Amino acid sequence: MFEQTFKNIDDILYKDAGADSELDYIEQTSWVLFLRYLDELEREKADQEALKGNDYQFILDEEYRWPNWAMPKTADGKLDHHKAMTGPDLVKFVDLKLFPYLAGFKQKTENPKTIEYKIGEIFSELNNKIKSGYNLREIIEMTDELPFGSSKDKHELSHLYETKIKNMGNAGRNGGQYYTPRPLIRAIIDVIKPQIGEKIYDAACGSAGFLCEAYAYMYDRMDKTTSNLKTLQENTLYGKEKKNLAYIIGVMNMILHGIEAPNIIHTNTLSENIRVIQEKDRYHVIIANPPFGGKERKEVQQNFDIKTGETAFLFLQHFIKSLKAGGRAGIVIKSTFLSIMDTSVISLRKYLLETCHLHTILDMPTKTFLGAGVKTSVLFFSKGESTDKIWYYQVDPSRNLGKIDPLNDKDMEEFIALHKTKPITENSWFVDAKNLNNTGYKLYAKNPSRPEMHSEIREPEEILDEISIIYNENVSLLQEIIEIKNSNL
Repeated sequence: MFEQTFKNIDDILYKDAGADSELDYIEQTSWVLFLRYLDELEREKADQEALKGNDYQFILDEEYRWPNWAMPKTADGKLDHHKAMTGPDLVKFVDLKLFPYLAGFKQKTENPKTIEYKIGEIFSELNNKIKSGYNLREIIEMTDELPFGSSKDKHELSHLYETKIKNMGNAGRNGGQYYTPRPLIRAIIDVIKPQIGEKIYDAACGSAGFLCEAYAYMYDRMDKTTSNLKTLQENTLYGKEKKNLAYIIGVMNMILHGIEAPNIIHTNTLSENIRVIQEKDRYHVIIANPPFGGKERKEVQQNFDIKTGETAFLFLQHFIKSLKAGGRAGIVIKSTFLSIMDTSVISLRKYLLETCHLHTILDMPTKTFLGAGVKTSVLFFSKGESTDKIWYYQVDPSRNLGKIDPLNDKDMEEFIALHKTKPITENSWFVDAKNLNNTGYKLYAKNPSRPEMHSEIREPEEILDEISIIYNENVSLLQEIIEIKNSNL
C-alpha cells in the first residue's frame, strides 16, 4: 500500500507546475507526511492521557490540526466536502496561514530537543511548491489513508522513505550527497559497535542514514527498559546539517524510524572554531560521510589549524577534535586523501597518525556511490594513542557495482567477520606506520596479494585532486594579496 501511494503522489507531483525533480518530490511529500504523522502522534498521546484520566494539551491550535484543515470528515468517516478546502482556497490557506503559523513555533520554544522546535525549523525552511490546490487535495487524501498505527506499518513506511532518498540520489544533480549506501553504513556501525549510554555524532548528517542505522543497531541489542529507551530517544544521537532540504529529510527520516524529536541542528558545522571545542562538547562515537569536492572560503578555513579549501579535510579535523579520549570513529573519505602529496594533506595525515590510533582502512570498489565515479575508503580510528600499524581490507576490486547491482550486505560480510581478529588474507594485510614519515605519511598501500592490479602510474583522479587543491590555494592567496592592496589604497 505504501509503495503504490508514494508512486501515485509522485505521479501527481510530476503533473504539477511547481515540482520539477525528485528533490522537489521528496520535499513536498515530506511536509505533508510530517503533518499526517504529527496528527497520529498527538492522537496516540491524547489516548494515553485519557486512560490516565487526564486531558491532553495538543501542540497545534484547533484550526491547524490535520482533521480540521486537511481532512474534515462526516460522522461516517468520509471526507466532508462542505468543509474540506480545495483548489485556490486550499493553496491560499497553506501558503498564507498554515506555513507561517507552523514556522512561528521556532520563536515559541528555545529547546531544540522538542518536537515543537522541529516543527518551527522545518516550516521556516520549507515552501509549498504544489501550485494546484486540486493536486494538493489528492495528495492529502492519499496520505490520510496511510496506516501509521502498528510498528510494522512504521517500519514499512521508514523503509520506503529510505528508498525515496536513494532514488533522489540516483536522479543526479546534488541529490547523491544525501545518500550513503546502507550496507556500507551498517558495516561501519558493526565495527564501531555503539553502546547505550554513549553519544553518537554525525556533523554532516544529510538524510541521517548513519544516525537511523545506529538507532536500529542499538535498539535491537539493548534491554528495553524505560530508562534505556529514554536515553536512546533523547540523549544518544546527534547531528548537524547545513543544507535546508537535507536537514528536513534527515529530521523526517529519523522521525519515521521512531525518534520523536531528533537532535539534528541546522547549521554549518565548519563555521565553528575547532579550537574552542571542550570535553563536554565531545562524543564517544563519530560515524560520517562528509561531503567531498566542496570548496570552503578562507574565513571558514581560519577555524582550523590545517588550512585547506577541501570540505572533507576540514570535516576530518572537526571529527578528530570532537572525539572524546578513547572515542571511536568510522569516516568515509575520498581515496585520494591517502596519497595526495599536497602540504596541507600531508600535515593532516601526520596529525591523524600522531593523535589517533588509525587501526583500519577499508578500501571500497569504484562506484560504491552510485552517480559518483569517485573511489572511497573508510578510516577507522580511536582517539588518544598514536598509530603503530594499520590493517587494510580491500572489498573485491573486481566487483562491478552499478544501479542494477549496487553494494549489498553480502559484499561486506567478510570484512565484518575478519575485522574482529584482523588476519592477513588475500583481501587484507598490515602496514607498519613507523616508516610512513619517510613517504609524506602516505596511507595508500598496495595489496601484496594482488600484484597484477598495481601500477606505478598515478590515477587521473589523484592528479586532478592535487591540481584542484593547488589551484584553490593559489586563488585564496591571490584574494588575500588583492585585499591587502585594496586596504592600503
